[in-house]
Amino acid sequence: MTRLIRSLSDTPTPGTSYPEVGATRTGPLPAGYHHLHHTVRIGHGRAVYEAAGAAVTTWAMHRATGARVHSAADRAAPGVTLEVSLGLGPVRFTAPCQVIWTTYTERETGFAYGTRAGHPECGEESFVVDLHENGDVWFTVTAFSRAAAWYTRLGGPVVRFLQHAYARRLGRALTALAAGR
Repeated sequence: MTRLIRSLSDTPTPGTSYPEVGATRTGPLPAGYHHLHHTVRIGHGRAVYEAAGAAVTTWAMHRATGARVHSAADRAAPGVTLEVSLGLGPVRFTAPCQVIWTTYTERETGFAYGTRAGHPECGEESFVVDLHENGDVWFTVTAFSRAAAWYTRLGGPVVRFLQHAYARRLGRALTALAAGR
């Protein structure tokens, strides 16, 4: 399959709130942001890989964590806009995003979204499933972000802790989805 990647630029892609668009794909992650990298083995075999790839790119993984996702499309593709909201009951934080790049290959499936105006953070986050030669299936979250709202600036280290906890939660949710649970 074709790999679609939007190129890195010096100015924000229309709609995004940061200039380093695509850095989760092209690396290195830019200075001046908090970096997150979380990798977890989610299973073994082509069936697990395909189920995991579908769950990542159709927002099912996010929804399995309790996040609400409102998207302009059923599947990740460059330029697709979405809103992810997290919280408990009526107290929710909404995060407007835009898909920056996608990859759909025999051994790698995933995407990255970047923040848009109104997002409490500024930056980019990718979600990629890899099928290794030995059949193991791995899931990786890579992100760079910094506060964009007063409450995320005030939250400082707590916000970073919550971001890491959410990446781990995504891994657990994806493991369950890929196993058919």
